[in-house]
Amino acid sequence: MKIEKFEDIDSWKFVRELTRNIYHKTNKDKFSKEYGLRDQIQRAVVAVMATRAEGFDSGTSQSFIELLRYAYRSASEVQSLLYVAVDCS
Repeated sequence: MKIEKFEDIDSWKFVRELTRNIYHKTNKDKFSKEYGLRDQIQRAVVAVMATRAEGFDSGTSQSFIELLRYAYRSASEVQSLLYVAVDCS
């Protein structure tokens, strides 16, 4: 299958689902009152998704690779913040 738009990228689809799940979990119960942590996790996961899309439409393979690196770093941030959430619950 040829990838013609960023929505065709499997990793983007995965991060979209992850984003949906994180928003769902962080907007309920006790977590919803942890404003700083909640907002940071939400911003970071959105950055992963948005940067993959931006990279696809960047126009060059070099730019795409660089933006994928940024997305990877944001994913590491999400992972680390989720550890904080688990440790503090």
